[in-house]
Amino acid sequence: MRRTTAAAMSASALIVGMIALHEGYRGEAYDDGVGVQTIGFGSTAGVKRGDRTDPVRAVQRLAADATRVSQAVARCVGEVPLYQHEFDAYVSLTYNIGVNAFCGSTLVKKLRSTPPGYAEACREILRWNKAGGRVQNGLVRRREAEYALCVGTARVG
Repeated sequence: MRRTTAAAMSASALIVGMIALHEGYRGEAYDDGVGVQTIGFGSTAGVKRGDRTDPVRAVQRLAADATRVSQAVARCVGEVPLYQHEFDAYVSLTYNIGVNAFCGSTLVKKLRSTPPGYAEACREILRWNKAGGRVQNGLVRRREAEYALCVGTARVG
């Protein structure tokens, strides 16, 4: 296994499934706890109170959102070579925290340093465990899973 330039990568089917598991499915728009209307498997773009979806449309939207997020992660990381599991961990994180937060993060700065700080960047994932300024158990579990994926110790199944 070797690292590939992030710009040439896309989200794997594995990470799309992992995102779906972490996000869970909701057919009706809801407030995510910090004032953002959310639907399906964590989709937020253009969602308004009262919106509805079904599982098929939610999966299609998740796939499109994951593609958009993976392209943004690739742009932010640039020419830094990554393993697929590292890239997938960053896509899952970014799907949850947003592109702007990811691209402006210390994590990205550590990746783009010379030489890249791979281990330090993976550890940065664990810091993103708050919503509304408070540590959330669900985010702690998600970040631990993303960290394990990033460092290559995650178990599937």
